[in-house]
Amino acid sequence: MTASSGENSVESKASLAAVAPLQAILFDVDGTLCDSDPLHYYAFRELLQEIGFNGGVPIAEEFFVENIAGKHNDDIAEFLFPDDLQRGLKFVDDKEAMFRRLAPEQLKPVNGLYKLKKWIEDHGLKRAAVTNAPRANAELMLSILGLTDFFEALIIGSECDHGKPHPDPYLKGLEVLNESKDHTFVFEDSASGIKAGVAAGLPVVGLTTRNPEHLLMEAKPVFLIKDYEDPKLWAALEELEKK
Repeated sequence: MTASSGENSVESKASLAAVAPLQAILFDVDGTLCDSDPLHYYAFRELLQEIGFNGGVPIAEEFFVENIAGKHNDDIAEFLFPDDLQRGLKFVDDKEAMFRRLAPEQLKPVNGLYKLKKWIEDHGLKRAAVTNAPRANAELMLSILGLTDFFEALIIGSECDHGKPHPDPYLKGLEVLNESKDHTFVFEDSASGIKAGVAAGLPVVGLTTRNPEHLLMEAKPVFLIKDYEDPKLWAALEELEKK
């Protein structure tokens, strides 16, 4: 058992080192730049209970994590309202409006985000935000976090042919930055997002902001970190610098 976990850790270090010289980093937004899932969960739970979903019983957090978190709104609408897609799409729009009302007061950055931001700026790396969130949400979150000018591009899943877990948003991010997947990696916090990055041929560092580690590991990230203060991340970045 020990031997194989040892092999994995060597492998994961090598996979991030493989992008040297590092030239760009792509970030998901929800759960990756900010801990927004509790607000999404709250909005879904309240509005679904209001319309009597699940017999009026509030949805559990596990239900949210497994079926909603990180997924594209069109897919969520279809999942929640399989017999009435129009109603589903209207519902997710109402939910996003509720999220935008809550966000200005309650949105907080993931620990260590500004330390990493400085490191990226000091190294002159290109960067883009790549998200399944609607544009209005994404722009609001970046503005609240003070990151509007930090990102050179904002890629929205619904403006691509397919959202995550398809690779399209990450491929578009590379294209807009005019960067190669060989010198870029991704930060993501959901299984759907990690799958999208991996499908685009990019190494992905997973954040365990809210989603269970076993679900994230199944999507095959290079390694997982708790947040941007995690020593594992800084060891990997130092390794990259040496390269």
